[in-house]
Amino acid sequence: MQEIQIKLAVFEGPLDLLLHLIQKLELDIYDIPIAQVTDQYMHYIRAMKEFELSLAGEYLVMAATLMAIKSQMLLPTNDFEYDDLEEAYEEDPREALVTQLLEYRKYKYAADCLVEKAEERQNYYSKEPMNVEAYKSEEIPTLKENQLTTIDLFLAFHSLLEKRKFAQPSQTTITAEETTIEEKMQWVKKTLAHISKDQGLPLSKLLIHYTKTEIVLTFLALLELMKKQEIRVEQIDNQHEMMLYKVGV
Repeated sequence: MQEIQIKLAVFEGPLDLLLHLIQKLELDIYDIPIAQVTDQYMHYIRAMKEFELSLAGEYLVMAATLMAIKSQMLLPTNDFEYDDLEEAYEEDPREALVTQLLEYRKYKYAADCLVEKAEERQNYYSKEPMNVEAYKSEEIPTLKENQLTTIDLFLAFHSLLEKRKFAQPSQTTITAEETTIEEKMQWVKKTLAHISKDQGLPLSKLLIHYTKTEIVLTFLALLELMKKQEIRVEQIDNQHEMMLYKVGV
């Protein structure tokens, strides 16, 4: 006849039962009143007699351990005086048990956290990996060795404005701006369209009158085109002029 295996659902083992008793009785785990805990533990052991001995075996081993510790705690202590503190130290019979309980409590807490995370993760749905090749652009512009950034472009136009101050007298007449940034962008793109991709266009070719309005407008238009990755700006070194190149076909 096959034995009936019964799993005790309340406790996972003797350490779990001991930890439960300590928490229930609000005891200090570092200073366990062993007599009180042993009495409570034996009460649970007697209640577990209806279960199979094979299952309760580990609980009985712990019961024997508790009884042994309780007996040691009842023994009288030596009142001899020692010259060396190491000789006077007597190991606490509960020390090994406390260490086991602390380790068990640590791993029990970690297990509870993992269960919590698992339950939380069940509320999420993970999408299967998909092929995104179709969404990639045909050409991804990369920053070449001589390619400039918006900061370099800003410094170049700032230098143009400074040179203009000394080259021409200040204008006293305020004129309305006749060209928008969008129109200037279209003009730059149209100009570059007639030039080969590798030839490039000098920055000075974009400026006609070198007025402050024209310089600022051109600068803003180039910034937008660089942001949209429709042009790139390169310069071999500080002695050479900045060159504009179209991106793509």
